[in-house]
Amino acid sequence: MSILNLAAYRFWPIDDPLAVRLSLLEQGAALGVLGTVLVTPEGLNAFLAGEEAPCRAMLEVLRGVPGFASLEAKESWSDSMPFKRFKVKLKREIIRMDHPTIRPVLGRAPAVDAQTLARWLDQGHDDDSRPVVLLDTRNDFEVDHGRFAGTLDWRIRRFTEFPSALTQHREALQGKTVVTYCTGGIRCEKAALFMQELGVDHVLQLDGGILKYFEQTDGRHFEGRCFVFDERQSLEPDLSPARADEVIR
Repeated sequence: MSILNLAAYRFWPIDDPLAVRLSLLEQGAALGVLGTVLVTPEGLNAFLAGEEAPCRAMLEVLRGVPGFASLEAKESWSDSMPFKRFKVKLKREIIRMDHPTIRPVLGRAPAVDAQTLARWLDQGHDDDSRPVVLLDTRNDFEVDHGRFAGTLDWRIRRFTEFPSALTQHREALQGKTVVTYCTGGIRCEKAALFMQELGVDHVLQLDGGILKYFEQTDGRHFEGRCFVFDERQSLEPDLSPARADEVIR
């Protein structure tokens, strides 16, 4: 597989999103990468694909935006291009939640890394002997492609429904270690902060989401595949694209 796929985001204030958009659009077009970059006042979110050298060069371009030197990318490979063009879009939020008080740029919720979560799931509890509850913050159709075993799935149709769903289910989460997760980490960052704001104790986010979990573990405890928003549609735990005849439709 010769096509490198990169997924990267970072919450960090961008004072002039329009200027950043124009610069990234020019440099990305010159490098010949394909995919989508979202530029927002609260940060960047990028999905890129192409030959390895230009993709890695574009990642360095993104790291050149002030405040984004530490931008990390999740990697996977495919034998075909999952995007048709290169786009840089201006958005109000990286992921819309409609709760302006939730600002990851001011500080993240505590996170758990992939290897630690896998170990907790192996042993059936966290290191303080509390039961671990996994909470999927993705949309319902994404969850249908694959999820962690025993995960809580509130069947939300869009992320803006998460706050009201939490209000209905909050009491059932008390006394447990709740780990929020999503595809790459963006939604669970906001979800974990909102849960803290509503007084839910012992909330963690899965650092890097499902994609980082696949990258750093053997994918155990995850059932099915991870839906992705490109032409690959879903990824196996080894980060290879699922066969077309196996993709849930």
